[in-house]
Amino acid sequence: MPIENYLPFWQKLTSTQRDTLSRTATLHRAKKGAVLHNGAEDCEGLLLIVEGQLRAFTLSDEGKEITLYRLLSRDICLFSASCMLGSIQFDISVEAEQDTTFYQIPPKIYKQLMEESAPVSNYTNELISSRFSDVMWLMDQILYKRLDSRLAAFLLEESTLSGTTELKITHDTIARHLGSAREVVTRMLKYLQSEGAVTLSRGNVAIADEKKLRKLARESLR
Repeated sequence: MPIENYLPFWQKLTSTQRDTLSRTATLHRAKKGAVLHNGAEDCEGLLLIVEGQLRAFTLSDEGKEITLYRLLSRDICLFSASCMLGSIQFDISVEAEQDTTFYQIPPKIYKQLMEESAPVSNYTNELISSRFSDVMWLMDQILYKRLDSRLAAFLLEESTLSGTTELKITHDTIARHLGSAREVVTRMLKYLQSEGAVTLSRGNVAIADEKKLRKLARESLR
């Protein structure tokens, strides 16, 4: 799993830049549930996912979580190195949703590459733009879309990511993803069950009628 296989701009780097990146990037493994970045005060470096799944989320003063976006294989978590972005600061946390293997690139090294290489700078700007779009889409969902639609969309996304319609997930975990209260999520899930869209059991939500769930989720699907 050499790092060059995971960086789209690798071929446009000089040999010296490639050597520096290869020497300084370190390979790590994190267990499911491990917190890899915890707010703006942390600046561990960029996280480049080799395999696994990470979740970027924000935490309110009251302790309520909401998922901003997921990171899968070949994705880069840029805001875990927010100290190199000057005035752009995001108070987000990153945790492993699955056992995850990732490269960690020191912020000073990546910042130097950005200053020296136009392809790296352009790629980084595109990445920042993409993450801002994710956050703005989420804000639109929170402000203007119904929770039942957001919940249905979340369940469909989880099914796609896990490759099964039998989702081993608790109501509390769903609430943390959606930025809602567990009691509200439980009430919504029971409504979906009464409509025949899902079936519920302890620690498990099974999609019973994907077509019905997709119809409900249409305004919240990307």
